[in-house]
Amino acid sequence: MARAKKVVLAYSGGVDTSVCIPYLMQEWGVEEVVALAVDLGQGDDLEAIRQKGLKSGASQVIVQDAREEFVADYAFNALLANALYEGSYPLATALARPLIARLLVKCAKAVGADAVAHGCTGKGNDQVRFDVSISALDPRLKILAPAREWGMSREETIAYGERFGIPSPVKKKSPYSVDFNLLGRSVECGMLEDPWQEPPEEVYAMTRAVSDTPAESTYLEIDFVRGIPVALNGSSLRPIPLVTELNRLAGENGIGRIDMVENRLVGIKSREIYECPAGVVLIQAHQALEALTLPREVSTYKRGIEETYAQLVYNGLWYSPLRQALDAFVEETQKTVSGTVRLRLHRGTATVVGRKSAFSLYAPKLATYSEGDTFDHQAAEGFIYVWGMPTRVFSQVNLP
Repeated sequence: MARAKKVVLAYSGGVDTSVCIPYLMQEWGVEEVVALAVDLGQGDDLEAIRQKGLKSGASQVIVQDAREEFVADYAFNALLANALYEGSYPLATALARPLIARLLVKCAKAVGADAVAHGCTGKGNDQVRFDVSISALDPRLKILAPAREWGMSREETIAYGERFGIPSPVKKKSPYSVDFNLLGRSVECGMLEDPWQEPPEEVYAMTRAVSDTPAESTYLEIDFVRGIPVALNGSSLRPIPLVTELNRLAGENGIGRIDMVENRLVGIKSREIYECPAGVVLIQAHQALEALTLPREVSTYKRGIEETYAQLVYNGLWYSPLRQALDAFVEETQKTVSGTVRLRLHRGTATVVGRKSAFSLYAPKLATYSEGDTFDHQAAEGFIYVWGMPTRVFSQVNLP
């Protein structure tokens, strides 16, 4: 364990991060703990969190609103890459970690701290995301992870906190572990650890059950400029209200629920429940617009890039040179990804029903089978002859 005098702690106000404050000072000899609470749209009472941090022993609690930066600089970057981990998860939680890490490092510099700390355990992905991101941004900073080392059970952690005036949770503890931000929720633990069991309705908060969704379809239109969503149903919106409204519309129609068994970076298979209404709809719409505006070879090559991009985000390598290089490629592909996509939301599904763009590569006179077809059908025979030549020659040489 690295010794430190002044530490900036990533602070959520929960039991673990609250206990981290006295633990760092009493057990590890830290002289001063500054708590940093980052608002990513999780809906918490941030003033109550600030007061709890002070009562837990922090010298100061800094509350920072990072919602706009989170959506504009992290979520939308991933959207341009259509980043879905293992083809399903829009990375709502994973995208928050490099931003929090950057703010920790910035805060440490501002207050003169020689270390930063977080409340991650030794079993999950977030410890990797924090540690690697912090090291990439400032390799000189010490990184402390008390919950990874203290070896206390949940009950022991609560009891330890009570010794220093940290109240135990007054309500019955939920069996689930939940992370929430503007982009979505992730839920695990409890009965969800059995992959055979259907998730109970109580685990969901952003989306309705299909049986409770409207009987009538909801239509919406999303405008993109260079791949970035800028308007909803004809109204220009900043990133936060756009995502918030999409979460509402998609959630009301039961869209955005993901139940998956995923491969954690540490080698464990984990059953996770995600709710990402806006993320699911935005990626689907963005993919449809790319299909209309990108040449075939670019689309094909970009799909491989997208899988790599999602793995980098999930594995905590947001600040890696490879991710930055991929950003340059992705940004180049988005120069013509501008236009409008229309979707129908109905009973848990989002369906693209229309798309248009000034950069559309869809040529009606070439695509039509009706009168006005300008495609040269006679040219097809020569094309097929040349295209099939390698296969034909191989067969001529090798077939008996």
